[in-house]
Amino acid sequence: MKMICEEYLDKLCQEIPQRPVGSKGNQEANDFFNEIVSTYGWNIESTLFEAMDWTAEKTNLRFGSEEFKIYPSPYSIGCSIEAEIVSAGNRNELEMINTAGKLLLLHGELTREQLMPKNFVFYNPDEHQQIIALLEEKKPGAILAATSRNAALAGGVYPFPLIEDGDFNIPSVYLTEEEGRKLLQKSGQIGKLESDARRIMNEGSNLVARKGEDRTRRIAISAHIDAKIDTPGAIDNATGVIVLMLLAEKLQAYQSDVMIELLPFNGEDYYAASGQMIYLEENRDRFDEFLININIDGAGYHQGPSVFSPFNLPNEIYLGLTKVLNSAEDILEGDPWYQGDHSIFLQQGVPAIAVTSKWFLDNIDTQEITHTPRDHAGIVNCDKLVDITQCIFDFIQDVYQI
Repeated sequence: MKMICEEYLDKLCQEIPQRPVGSKGNQEANDFFNEIVSTYGWNIESTLFEAMDWTAEKTNLRFGSEEFKIYPSPYSIGCSIEAEIVSAGNRNELEMINTAGKLLLLHGELTREQLMPKNFVFYNPDEHQQIIALLEEKKPGAILAATSRNAALAGGVYPFPLIEDGDFNIPSVYLTEEEGRKLLQKSGQIGKLESDARRIMNEGSNLVARKGEDRTRRIAISAHIDAKIDTPGAIDNATGVIVLMLLAEKLQAYQSDVMIELLPFNGEDYYAASGQMIYLEENRDRFDEFLININIDGAGYHQGPSVFSPFNLPNEIYLGLTKVLNSAEDILEGDPWYQGDHSIFLQQGVPAIAVTSKWFLDNIDTQEITHTPRDHAGIVNCDKLVDITQCIFDFIQDVYQI
């Protein structure tokens, strides 16, 4: 099984170099999952949705002969603007200045954390919504955001894009805090921003693989198949998808009534969370049918043990999990964390288990790997994925008598 795991990892992270929703690689990953899992007798349902691919090759900001290092915000529209630069470091400053048609430099309090997409439903603080609404009201010609690090919301990328939203229609770029401090000195001067960023309307698909007859009693095992732009997405989250495919093989002879769903959600790292939204709509008023969700994300990191974090498990289920973990090698019970698709089920009152790496859990607010090119196949230990697969298999077999 380890050899198969390595083949899957090579396919998802090297033969398919990127998997953002709407891209060719994303569809290839879904086709690969479909091909493998259907081989083991699973019934697969595919729901198509409108998706946005995106590209940007050249972006530059100049003041005369002086050029600043900037990055185009994912899913931003392009622009060619020559205008005065103004700046704001907090809400009061933003409310007071005239930004219409100008280059607006955001820094300080306004750029400490990535703003949630305007239509994102799972986590969207009022403060974020208010800042987005204020920016749209004040109509700058373009936004330049000087950001630092925020691994909890943006992964390991530095600087991080303040805005990553295909529903936001003001051109946006981002830059480091150091470049931001230099750019502040240009306040009141005329600069020229050029970006060839382009949105490409395409299709995405969300898959559900099923075995079992009784849809009123379901076990949902999930892992998002998409990845951020410009990352191989190894532990975020090719490894989770690999566990689903390994489970598909181990459960190929499954014939119990309890329905098992393997869910390669397509959208966890996408501004619209399209696959998750489709699944929520398809199961509206039916989440009482779920016995449990097991979500895999960030698993298989080569250093340290794996962890299973329980959420709201009934006592007999928790005792069953404890029994399986006690017999598993190099797998521990983990602390709760909410930055994953298990939160979808928790919000609907479904008990859940989140599976990840202890390294990821210990460094969730400081790690510098996910969402970057450093999240590659070389940081994965496939033995750990095989062990996780066996542990999940043993748990559902022992606890749910299937």
